[in-house]
Amino acid sequence: MGRLAAGAAALAAAEPRFAALLEAHGLPEPRTTPRGGAGLMRAIVGQQLSIAAAGAIWARLQAALGDPGDPRAILGADPEALRAAGLSRQKIAAARSLAAHLASGALPIDSLPEDDEVAIARLTSVRGLGRWSAEIYLMFAEGRPDILPAGDLALQRSAERLFALPGRPGERALRARASSWAPHRSAAAHLLWHAYRLAPV
Repeated sequence: MGRLAAGAAALAAAEPRFAALLEAHGLPEPRTTPRGGAGLMRAIVGQQLSIAAAGAIWARLQAALGDPGDPRAILGADPEALRAAGLSRQKIAAARSLAAHLASGALPIDSLPEDDEVAIARLTSVRGLGRWSAEIYLMFAEGRPDILPAGDLALQRSAERLFALPGRPGERALRARASSWAPHRSAAAHLLWHAYRLAPV
């Protein structure tokens, strides 16, 4: 049994609403993204965008740069080319900051701390790389099992619907609710996204 399946089974045993979701719709497909610079660049590109929109921008970056995960490609690119590919001014600044950290070795992307919160702090030391991007990277690129990007709007809306809440929970409220889902919060995030795609709210 894979990690996602094992985590989902544990959540279903403890939470009837997760159990009902799995019973009705099955297990979602696991999502992965490359480790290293490419995975982090994808997280920056994907901030506040749908998967489809982020994928389209990534494809344009690949066409313009070759390998957007190569820090030399980002640092050597004309900002106008990055803007033409679809990056905002803020995302260009974040991408260039990340590229500089990777190129200099200031961010040891291949040896991040094992403690999730320490790893998040190390990643968010990069200008423009927020907690959501760090959590998305740790979940999808490194496969860490206990990450929940509680600031994600789709997760908040899905939790509101799945748990019949009186309103959309904020980041703090969702983290509090998710504390009982440890150490399987990555699986919980997958299930909540699954529910959101099935019935957007």
